[in-house]
Amino acid sequence: MISLVRDGTPRAGVRGDRRLVVLAVVAAVVLGALSIVGGLLVFATLVIVGLFAACAYRPVFAPYLYLVTLPFLAGIERGALVPIARPNEALLAVLLAGACAGGLVRYLRGDAVRLRLRPLDVPLGCLVLLATVWPLASMMLRGQTPLGSDLSAVLPMCKLAALFLLVRMTVRTDAQLLRCTRLIIWPGVVVAVVAILQTLNVGPVLDLLAGWWATDNGGLSSRGTTTLGSSIATGDYIIICLSLVICCSLRGLLAKREALVAGFVLGAGVLAAGQFSTWIAAAVAGLVILRRYPQLRRRAVKFLPVVGVAVLVGAPAFLGRMSDFSEGFTVPRSWLGRWDNITHFYLPRLDDFGFVLGVSPDSVLPAPETWRDLIYLESGYLQLLWVGGLPLLAAFIWLSVAVLTTTSRLRTRLDTTGAFAATLEIAWWVVLVLSIIDIHLVLRGSGDLLFVLLAVVSGRCTRERS
Repeated sequence: MISLVRDGTPRAGVRGDRRLVVLAVVAAVVLGALSIVGGLLVFATLVIVGLFAACAYRPVFAPYLYLVTLPFLAGIERGALVPIARPNEALLAVLLAGACAGGLVRYLRGDAVRLRLRPLDVPLGCLVLLATVWPLASMMLRGQTPLGSDLSAVLPMCKLAALFLLVRMTVRTDAQLLRCTRLIIWPGVVVAVVAILQTLNVGPVLDLLAGWWATDNGGLSSRGTTTLGSSIATGDYIIICLSLVICCSLRGLLAKREALVAGFVLGAGVLAAGQFSTWIAAAVAGLVILRRYPQLRRRAVKFLPVVGVAVLVGAPAFLGRMSDFSEGFTVPRSWLGRWDNITHFYLPRLDDFGFVLGVSPDSVLPAPETWRDLIYLESGYLQLLWVGGLPLLAAFIWLSVAVLTTTSRLRTRLDTTGAFAATLEIAWWVVLVLSIIDIHLVLRGSGDLLFVLLAVVSGRCTRERS
């Protein structure tokens, strides 16, 4: 029998804690000494080895670390910290390698590896293949040689597919899923705070963003580009987090204070994003939520004061964007530029039967003007036709039907799986509507969250059917 100390803690547990503390102190001293002696390269190597070993020992650590760092690393420019790749892509490669190494060791040891085909896997697999392999094969069939830019253009979808597999294989229990919920929500709250401070012209925040994170067009302080480097990505990220907060709080999975604080900050962040597409997405998400949860209509009056304060906090960016209409524009000025790019640079190449098999994996074109370098295709459905033609568009429609069918079964559950399914349904409707004017499926940050939601829901749908 284990004897107990005075405070009721087992001595064996105390010894284990002391050993853990001693090992942590020794590791910190060794790492500090090596970083001083060997420099940043040695320190980075030790960090990579440590992350690899931790994920090999406990694979679920990989999605935890990726989710908590996602909104802060995804917006750093490619090649700024890591050659060729974005920091979050390099981190995912290390985490995935560690988890795979640990899985291989367990398989060789005789443990069962549970990798089964689920209902959502087939349409999702077709979408991935038609967004990566097919565009390159189509170019070669038409006698064109893929360039380096074409090859790099398919990498984001490959990264999302790898993230999908990582979450599917490692996040298994409800406790792990609830932990992932908080690792999604609270970094999203931080992003919302950054968006609010950015649009309020807080100097230190603007200086920090200017030093590390590039921004999209529109100015550093006029829109909430945040650490994602894009106001559109910021808006999508915040809306997914806010939807998850609502779906979890309705099931009693989050404490009332926790849900209220997170919802208040995220709600203000929706306005601070400074994007018309974000506000349209919020309207779509709100309609879906009110339709699925009629009881919220009766409770809405209680939250009006909180909503009013959130509106005031996020108002500067909203009022700044509304100035477009005071200048005589019937639509946002940025939308006029998008339409001009589509009609002059993209539709002529799609009209020549390019929409049948696709034009190129890379939709970024060199600009003929001197005031800009590149032209971007800002339409999700045209992006699908440009990259993979009618086959890719058909695969997206097939996946959409499968997602909405699956979530309609799982969203009635009162556990974390039900909350993730309801959030996925909300987010997917946003993608379906907003893809008319923007690319949302593989947008950095929010695209990662979409595939995390897909991984969770697809991993549970067979269990629900059985």
